[in-house]
Amino acid sequence: MRSTSQFVADRCSTVAMSFPGVFSWDYEHQDEHLVRLYDKAKRSQWNAATDIDWSVEVTPSHLDPGVMATLRDGVGSPFAHLSDAELVELGWESQAWTVSQFLHGEQGALLATAKLVDAVPDEDAKLYAATQVVDEARHVEVYHRYLSDKLDRSYPINVHLQSLLHDLLTDSRWDVTYLGMQIMVESLALAAFGFIYQTTNEPLLRTITSRVMADEARHVAFGIASLTGVYDEMTEHERHDREVFVCEAAELMRDRFLQREVWERAGLPADQCEAFVRGNPVQVQFRSLLFSKVVPNVKRIGLLTPYVREQFKRLGILSFESEPASA
Repeated sequence: MRSTSQFVADRCSTVAMSFPGVFSWDYEHQDEHLVRLYDKAKRSQWNAATDIDWSVEVTPSHLDPGVMATLRDGVGSPFAHLSDAELVELGWESQAWTVSQFLHGEQGALLATAKLVDAVPDEDAKLYAATQVVDEARHVEVYHRYLSDKLDRSYPINVHLQSLLHDLLTDSRWDVTYLGMQIMVESLALAAFGFIYQTTNEPLLRTITSRVMADEARHVAFGIASLTGVYDEMTEHERHDREVFVCEAAELMRDRFLQREVWERAGLPADQCEAFVRGNPVQVQFRSLLFSKVVPNVKRIGLLTPYVREQFKRLGILSFESEPASA
């Protein structure tokens, strides 16, 4: 019989979190925006088991062949030898990888928001964060069921996403958890979900995405409402710590979409595939568009400083600074 410690090592990973739990004894509402978000969240709950039609068939024929076909373009493409049928199978793997990362990200959001319930200092934020914990649990449920029942395959968490989740969960400062999850991860997820909703031909994933997007929009609005003005009151040193965190998070999120794990599972030369995807114009544009929500939201909370602007320019995402923020 396996020991408990061996089971945990096989099935779980442990993150050491240290942060103060804050009781708020003032139960009067202080932030009407958060009160409205809380009411909206209560009215918008849905059930992943009963509000989704799980009888819908999902097959590789629902995939858009044009997206994967772009990988065969270009001089020296390591995908050039693939047949149409092989490309469809690769697209199936890519979809499993993408949904797997959504699943892992949602569990990260579940832990992060549970942490916020403990750590945020005001009651309105605690109440809203509690509704987000329920949202994230539902997202974990729906993506796990989609992977296990419809795709019958999954992928472990990507190293870049794992690194980012580790950083924002282990930081003892409540605003950094807000910043990493609500502004960076959730804003990027909102853009990614929007891209999938607009491009997928798969009806079940489209329905799930629509439901999840509505929740994520509230989550990002929660982060913006909670952090607006916070960084204006910090010292230059404190604010620079957050600037560095934002830029490192942006780079990790950009690189997580190189899908190295897919190329390895498919038996393709992973180094060549990753290098090609990193430089392919279509893929570069896709990764850039994922930041269409991140950059204006960072600006909205007052962190698009000269330092951050320079780093975002280097990453090729500064052009989104004039786009409207999420809330």
